[in-house]
Amino acid sequence: MGTSVLSLRIDHELLERLRHHAAKRGMSVQDYVVRTLVRDDFDERFQTAVEETEKFYGSRDPLVK
Repeated sequence: MGTSVLSLRIDHELLERLRHHAAKRGMSVQDYVVRTLVRDDFDERFQTAVEETEKFYGSRDPLVK
């Protein structure tokens, strides 16, 4: 898998918040943003897999319709 460049224009306040969150984790802003995007992508893909499994097997939870 190769890499590409993504350039973003964000306001100063948002950048400072990103720097703060990244620093708390000992990360660069770039690494923090990439990790966040990957995590969100995984969560979305995982939720889709769960929904597809429930469609196939049916929900075992009586509260879920």
